[in-house]
Amino acid sequence: MSNNTKHPLSWVPSTYFAMGLPFIVINQTAALMYKDLGISDTEITKWTSLIILPWSLKFLISPMLEMAKSKRIFVILTQLITAVMFYMVASTLGLNNFFSLSIALLAVVGLSGATHDIAADGLYIESLSTSQQAEYIGWQGAFYNIAKIVSSGGFVYLAGELGKSMGVIKGWAVVMVVLGVLMTVIGIVHIKTLPNPINQQQRNAKEGFVVLWDVIKTFFEKKNIIYYFFFIILYRFAEGFAIKMAPLFLKASREVGGLGLSTSQIGTIYGTLGAAAFVIGSLLAGKYISKRGLKKTLLQLVLIFNIPFAVYFVLAFFQPENLAIISLAVIFEYFGYGFGFVGLTLFMMQQIAPGKYKMAHYAFATSIMNLGVMIPSYISGALSDMLGYKMFFGWVVIATIPSILITKYVPFTNKEEIDK
Repeated sequence: MSNNTKHPLSWVPSTYFAMGLPFIVINQTAALMYKDLGISDTEITKWTSLIILPWSLKFLISPMLEMAKSKRIFVILTQLITAVMFYMVASTLGLNNFFSLSIALLAVVGLSGATHDIAADGLYIESLSTSQQAEYIGWQGAFYNIAKIVSSGGFVYLAGELGKSMGVIKGWAVVMVVLGVLMTVIGIVHIKTLPNPINQQQRNAKEGFVVLWDVIKTFFEKKNIIYYFFFIILYRFAEGFAIKMAPLFLKASREVGGLGLSTSQIGTIYGTLGAAAFVIGSLLAGKYISKRGLKKTLLQLVLIFNIPFAVYFVLAFFQPENLAIISLAVIFEYFGYGFGFVGLTLFMMQQIAPGKYKMAHYAFATSIMNLGVMIPSYISGALSDMLGYKMFFGWVVIATIPSILITKYVPFTNKEEIDK
């Protein structure tokens, strides 16, 4: 690797902010945009789930990037491609066929965003020493979550407020343009600030795919891997149904069983209060696990992760009008989400990733995890339209049971990590 003179704080926070933004826009923000523009829950959940598929297939994209002499150009290029796609989405919103056109453009954002993730992680590893990687890992998570607050909170709130004065279509178009400007600025700044380490282990196409096959082969040769495969899938099974439908339920009119909140109110609840609860839950979980160990706490973590989804069933059943009560319910769910999610992340790091390809196998595990969320998300809208919000969230509560059962009996293979 070439010598690096760029200070990590000049590029790590902005790179990981740019990593989080496209995913959150597709997975959450766009769902509310389409709800405002009159698209059905079935179509929203189906298509916004389908176009995040590239994040579940990152392990197939990675061999192509292994051939690259430097990851820097891919990071900058994908940021600028994402920016252009956001501009184009804004231009489609007033057209008759805006939904199909904008989904196609966001699908390009999905592919670009997943490629960006691989290149950015590679750049991080190649540019920083082992001690630096540990030192700045917190900046990664912090700015990824700031992107979540900005996108699902600030921009949703902005769309709601602009919609009151200039109309829903123009309001969301402005938000998409602002997203494009933000990604453009980041991409241009990174031309100056990103380091440019040279990959000394550069591979040709044949070598790249040989390594890919070995990564997949050795992954499925791990002890208890079939059990772990279903454990990863089922841990977030209920979340997959709830994650897209919850804000759509809050937005839906009370006549059809929703809570009738405005877009601005949802942006405030999810992007500020909910995000803060998520971060606090994550931090407390880290301290809790460090004191007691993952093996002793994993069942507790999956319970804390899943049980709070029941608040949406309670909200659907009683349909409260008090905004404080609704906000407290969402805060409770997001706190549990943040607290329990840490358990799955650490399990993948400590029990699945160790071995010859630690980083690649962790990426493979996260790809499976994303697929496990995508599949129930894909059908959640159709199921909700068929059952109604009340029965749908009743089903979400039932869907938590498999994750609890499989966690109760999950084997721990890596003794060294258990001892730690």
